Amino acid sequence: MNPFGKSMGFPPRVGPDGRMRWSEGEANVRESIAIILQTEEGERVQLAEFGAGLGRYLFEPNTPATHVRIAASIEDALRRWEPRIALDGVDVAPDRSDATAALATIAYRLVATGAGERTSVSIPLGRG
Repeated sequence: MNPFGKSMGFPPRVGPDGRMRWSEGEANVRESIAIILQTEEGERVQLAEFGAGLGRYLFEPNTPATHVRIAASIEDALRRWEPRIALDGVDVAPDRSDATAALATIAYRLVATGAGERTSVSIPLGRG
């Protein structure tokens, strides 16, 4: 039995056999993190509080103060919605390849195995 669960892949994918592809293992956890971070609060009708609400930072300046608020939003959302991970830290800094974005790097451990993982996401912002 897989300790991380199994669900439809995100984004949805079709395999060579024409069937929907499933996501499982560590990939399922990474996809879940991406879903949480890409979902705006209020976007899901039956679960209005779900998501990190990172879209609220779209026109904020790309400054350390904004980065601290983004990190707090990410930490709060992941602690609430993804019980399969233990956060080690969230670092948000200007995206070196895009002056209008910040790069959030999330370090976490898989609760079931203790294995350390890391993922990054670019967050669109205003100029700063």
